[in-house]
Amino acid sequence: MFNMINLYPLKKFRFPVIAECVSPDIFQGKNQKEIEELKVWEGNKQKRLGELFKVEQNRKEQETTITVYGDVSKVRRIGAYMTDGEIIIQGDAGMHLGEEMKGGKITVHGNVAGWAGSTMKGGTIEIHGNTSHYLGAPYRGSNRGMRGGKITVYGNVGNEAGTYMRKGIIKIYGNAGQFAGLRMHNGTIFVQGDCEERAGACMTGGKIVVGGFLQSVLPTFTIESVKKKVKIEEKIVKGPFYLFLGDLTENGKGKLYVLKEKNPQLTNYEQLL
Repeated sequence: MFNMINLYPLKKFRFPVIAECVSPDIFQGKNQKEIEELKVWEGNKQKRLGELFKVEQNRKEQETTITVYGDVSKVRRIGAYMTDGEIIIQGDAGMHLGEEMKGGKITVHGNVAGWAGSTMKGGTIEIHGNTSHYLGAPYRGSNRGMRGGKITVYGNVGNEAGTYMRKGIIKIYGNAGQFAGLRMHNGTIFVQGDCEERAGACMTGGKIVVGGFLQSVLPTFTIESVKKKVKIEEKIVKGPFYLFLGDLTENGKGKLYVLKEKNPQLTNYEQLL
């Protein structure tokens, strides 16, 4: 049985709340009372979900949809491991949103903390605000990053977006921080705005496209050509773009496209073509 569930925070959270149970996979087939009894952690105390959120349920949807109204910036791991259904957050969301997500869709009408979409394998995340560092990236000590799915951010993104990326696509319509695509193996990162330095550091494959100002190109990248356009999914982005290959320190074959119009500081590379 499929549900439409609305969640309303009962207070402003002071301590981190670990709530990986907020997932369509877990809510599916449960009644309101059963959802309220699900366990969460607030700080170091285990509580019932119903102690922290008002739960409303409507059983008229074709799929399980969870809508969260309010500021849940302290609530972590919403949508972790989800495979189906939809989560809509009308406010800010906390760390580890959509961790290891395999399917379904998460939409956030606000800002999101770090490690959103960490090591996701499928599904879609849309963030209509800014997000912090490590978008789609693995945790420390792991070298298996994003392996599928799609993340779209309409605001700005922090450092190390797409670290160790192996598959999938990240689209950033604002600006990106340092080390975008660090050690990426495959997949696509598109930054429509400006990008800080060290983009593509140690990448071995994949594609990074920067449509704004790039602070610098690493010296371990070599210019290959000037391209009139670049394809991002089914959309053609018009250039011209400088195409750099690297990272040569890793014998990499990654592609870094940088819009010529916004980067006059790179014109000296043309004499190497």
